[in-house]
Amino acid sequence: MLHDNASSSIAGRERSVQRDLRETVGGGIFAADATGGRIRTISGMDKIMTALSQTDPEAFGILQAESSRQHSTLELIASENHASAAVLEATGSVLTDKYAEGYPGHRYYRGCRQSDRVEQLAIARAKALFGAEHANVQPHCGTSANIAVYMAALDPGDTILGMDLSHGGHLSHGLRLNYSGIYYKAVFYTLDKQTELLDMDAVRDLALKERPKMIIAGASAYPRTIDFEAFGKIAAEAGAYLLSDIAHIAGLVAGAAHPSPVPHSTFVTTTTHKTLRGPRSGIVLCKNEWAKKVDSAVFPGLQGGPFMHQILAKAVAMGEAARPEFTDYAKQVVANAAALAETLMEKGWRLVTGGTDNHLMLVDLRSRNENLTGHVASGALAAARLVANKNVIPFDPRPPMQTSGLRFGTPALTTRGMKETQMTQIGEWIDQILTNHEDEDLIARIGKEVLEMCGVFPVPNQNTRQT
Repeated sequence: MLHDNASSSIAGRERSVQRDLRETVGGGIFAADATGGRIRTISGMDKIMTALSQTDPEAFGILQAESSRQHSTLELIASENHASAAVLEATGSVLTDKYAEGYPGHRYYRGCRQSDRVEQLAIARAKALFGAEHANVQPHCGTSANIAVYMAALDPGDTILGMDLSHGGHLSHGLRLNYSGIYYKAVFYTLDKQTELLDMDAVRDLALKERPKMIIAGASAYPRTIDFEAFGKIAAEAGAYLLSDIAHIAGLVAGAAHPSPVPHSTFVTTTTHKTLRGPRSGIVLCKNEWAKKVDSAVFPGLQGGPFMHQILAKAVAMGEAARPEFTDYAKQVVANAAALAETLMEKGWRLVTGGTDNHLMLVDLRSRNENLTGHVASGALAAARLVANKNVIPFDPRPPMQTSGLRFGTPALTTRGMKETQMTQIGEWIDQILTNHEDEDLIARIGKEVLEMCGVFPVPNQNTRQT
């Protein structure tokens, strides 16, 4: 259990970091570059935020503080990334003002000509990027996309089979407190206790026993390649629909760094941020035969007016993901994760499944310190400007607010231009902090070194200038 003095120490260090960040607002972050010079970061949105700074300085200050936080820390949360300046510009565009209930050519409001063009562009890019027959780009988030699929294909009380949340699944895959667990009978497959891998024979046995109407393949904390083809065969044998939720790996799929689920699935859902590097939103892909039911489930079944500014931002992000350099990015994300994982394992930290095939990894803290919790460990890392999240690991004896694990991901680091050399350095910092998580002097020293790396690898949606 977490001791009070440990909590107090972490809270103090986190307040110190936040104080440092507040002091940078208005003046920018200054960090040494490789030549000893200084880089002052200026938010890429500053030039178009003159009105906000004048009319609401308090709100503007919050945005500036967040810009400073992002630039002066290294983001290791596997579900976060840095959207491009173009995506941010689309998200904050005049399309915010437009209601466009309905679908292209069939709106309930006038003045939707440009909204139709935006949505048609996003649909075309989604279909081309993932090789899908139909795309609905209106869902506001990944969970909304999943709910739309449930509404299109299931009746209340139908059985769904998904990965257990405590083994790496997602709350929208049947958690009893979530819509998916309230309105449907949810049963769960788990990981093999010895290997911590998906046992497809066990999944098949459970599917044939329970006869679910829908099987859900996908995870939020599984570090290995998901065999969508095997899931498709099991679903066919069990007489079930297959929903593949690729929220975490969509960018890897788009960049050919992970096998695609589209040929094997009835439905595919995804968020558009994470590895896809777009706005926070969602998409449903499906076979043409399900197009009408999916569209009706999204609107009017689940949502009213779509967020046209978000849909434009999705189109922009998918346009970026279709470029050759995005394939290089996706492959580098995986290579960086492998390098970080190797460094941590060399230092004696056990990783769940023994490594990673994708963008994330799970560290079992008990392998080096039986008493160290994810809550304490993530706080110590945050004090050194390394932002990660505590995470339960398979068969974790600790509760979700404490956890025995940490989850690390490389999408945001890779977006900043980092490669294997930087992953090795970051892994060494992580090891030092986890080994000496109460050493405030060491944490402060590493925090300064992290800040120097931030200056060398700035967030690309920010402008920089030498000072």
